[in-house]
Amino acid sequence: MMKVYLLDNGWLECDANWMVSFSSIATLEAPECQHKWIKIPVYAVLIDHPEGKILYDLGCHPDAMNGYWPKGLVSVFPYYRRDDQDFVNQLALTGTKPEDIKTVVLSHMHLDHAGNLNLFAHADVYVHRKDFEYGQTLVHLSPDPAKHGAYVKADMEVPVKQFHLVEEDFELVPGVEVISVPGHTPGILGVIVHLEKEGTLIFPQDAIYTRENYGPPAKASGIMYDNLAFFNSIEKIRDYEKKYNAKIMFSHDMEFFKTLKLAPSYYE
Repeated sequence: MMKVYLLDNGWLECDANWMVSFSSIATLEAPECQHKWIKIPVYAVLIDHPEGKILYDLGCHPDAMNGYWPKGLVSVFPYYRRDDQDFVNQLALTGTKPEDIKTVVLSHMHLDHAGNLNLFAHADVYVHRKDFEYGQTLVHLSPDPAKHGAYVKADMEVPVKQFHLVEEDFELVPGVEVISVPGHTPGILGVIVHLEKEGTLIFPQDAIYTRENYGPPAKASGIMYDNLAFFNSIEKIRDYEKKYNAKIMFSHDMEFFKTLKLAPSYYE
């Protein structure tokens, strides 16, 4: 029987406008707008499948705040974790070691989703072709990290066993679908998991940060590469939710995150 574990990798802090665009906005009546500083979860998904263990996303690098991330990103999205939220320690809660993972799916290669890729250089890694090409272009076009967006050059240069560049929806293994939901970046891979007992879970990752982004009505996030694709992807996910009577697993919604079962508990 397939199981799904959620691995708690700590949290980021940021201005709420990054999650939902125009969360705070000045007006004539209130020209001195007060911005809101919030915490957002960082988590990964371990799919314990009969054909092998699969990791979906890899959280933040443990040295993010110690020079691994450029200063600009540290200022805008500071990262925090307890020792028990270390990625290897989270895997251990499921009885898993990094070397047990042969397949990794990256929703995209931003700093909070590809940060522990170095632990899985032995693995087959699936990533959206357009996100991979865009990220590689940014980090190698200029030596200035300020021009790399939310991609970290060291993450992009991990020499994995094989990158598999994805553009179309496909079934990874029985019961696990990978879908293309671009907009946040040029290419995002969502994952749909069909469980025997608890039904279908849809992990859209940064295609939908929060319940508020999802709506309806859908609301923009503060980071969009293609705003039209962003909203089209939300509606694609909404169609899948209706088709499968599924539960949407929002990526960076702290209140929602507090309702979830975290490793060593699991969904089945």
